[in-house]
Amino acid sequence: MKKMKRAERMVAITQVLMLKPNVLTPLTLFAERFGTAKSTISEDLVAVKESLLLSGQGHLETISGAAGGVRYIPEISKEEATQFLNMIAERLSDKERILAGGFLYMTDLLFDPAILRQLGLIFAGVFRPQRPDVVVTIETKGIPLALLTAEALGLPMVVIRSGNKVTEGTSVSINYVSGSSKRIQTMSLSRRALEPQQRVLLIDDFMKAGGTALGMKNLMAEFEAEVVGMGVLVEAQVTEEPKLVDGYLPLLQLKELDMNTGKSLVVPRLPSEFNH
Repeated sequence: MKKMKRAERMVAITQVLMLKPNVLTPLTLFAERFGTAKSTISEDLVAVKESLLLSGQGHLETISGAAGGVRYIPEISKEEATQFLNMIAERLSDKERILAGGFLYMTDLLFDPAILRQLGLIFAGVFRPQRPDVVVTIETKGIPLALLTAEALGLPMVVIRSGNKVTEGTSVSINYVSGSSKRIQTMSLSRRALEPQQRVLLIDDFMKAGGTALGMKNLMAEFEAEVVGMGVLVEAQVTEEPKLVDGYLPLLQLKELDMNTGKSLVVPRLPSEFNH
C-alpha cells in the first residue's frame, strides 16, 4: 500500500471517525492501517479536532490509557440548525400539506435520511447534557426520527408498540386516552426491551393534545424509568386547549391551520439551551 501524505491521512482518519460516531477507536488501529507511529496519529488528530470544531461538525473525545482511543461526537452548529429548521418550517407551511383533522402531511420528510440526520443532531445537541441511556418512541412514524437521534447520541432505541405483539414476549401494557381522538387505546413494551431505572429520552414526530406522550410517560413509570427529556418535531398550537403533558421540547410549532382558506403557518423553535 502506498504511504499516504499527511493531508490524505487526515482525510481518511476523519472519514473513519465520522462513519462510526460515538464509537471509541484505538489509535493503534490508525497506526496499523496507515503504517505510521501513534505519535504521528496523535498529531493528525489534533488537526482533525480543530477542523471539526471550526466547521461546526462536532468534536473529538480522547481517552488516554491502554484501553483508550478517540471518539467522534457529531454536532450541528446553532446557525446551521436555525437555517435548517427555517427551511423545514417553510416546507411544512405549504397549503398542500393540510390534512383533515388539523394534521399536516409530513411522511415525505420523516422518511428522508438527509433531513432526519440533521433533526437527530439537533435533538442530540439539546438532550446530550441530560445523559440519557436510551431513546424511546412509539410506532410508527416517529421511528426514523428516534433512530437518527439515537445514532447521534450513540444510544440504543426502543419502540413502544400499539397493542400487544406475540413476537415481543411478556409485555407491559397500559391503556391511554388519545388526546386528539379521545379514544381509549393500548400501548405495550416488552419487558426485555428496557431495563429498570434507565434514563429515557422520549422522541415523537407530532403532538396535538399530548395524550400519546402522557401514555408513554406512564408506561415508562411501569419500568421505573426516569424520563430525562421529551422531544417532539411538530407541536400543534392551533387551539388554546392545554396539553396533557409539560416539559416537552418541540422543534417546530404549528401556529395556524385553516382548512377553509388553505392557510397554515409553521414556525421554528430552536431552544435557547441548544449547546452549539
